[in-house]
Amino acid sequence: MNIPGISTIVDGVSKLADDLFTSDEERLKIELQTKQIETGLLQSQHEINKAEAQHSSVFVAGWRPFIGWVGGAALAYQFLLYPLLIWLWYFMQAQGWISQSLAPPPPLDAEILWVVVSGMLGIAGMRSYDKLKKTQTDKVKSN
Repeated sequence: MNIPGISTIVDGVSKLADDLFTSDEERLKIELQTKQIETGLLQSQHEINKAEAQHSSVFVAGWRPFIGWVGGAALAYQFLLYPLLIWLWYFMQAQGWISQSLAPPPPLDAEILWVVVSGMLGIAGMRSYDKLKKTQTDKVKSN
């Protein structure tokens, strides 16, 4: 379960019930109730996700594009801007405009960057495939 804290509470209730009741039938009833609680929580989160996806505001439905833009900006910095910045930095140090003791700006951690961006590209690849096959949906359809 992805909801922080709730799974701990549900697990605690299950363990407490396990200690209090001894018959297999009672344990199964408590386990069934626990699963129903978890299912209800997941269904509630699913409804929230559907509402967010259908919302027209970029602040509500725009977190996925935001992650894409952040990944694109990080790639642009790491592989385009940073090499030019380093070249410019050493040029300005050679001209005496920047102190020799001043260190250049740091690069990004490319290993972490690739994990995030490759995950986003995988998702984007599936979306492009959907567009190509004309199965793209702009809104989540409700049953």
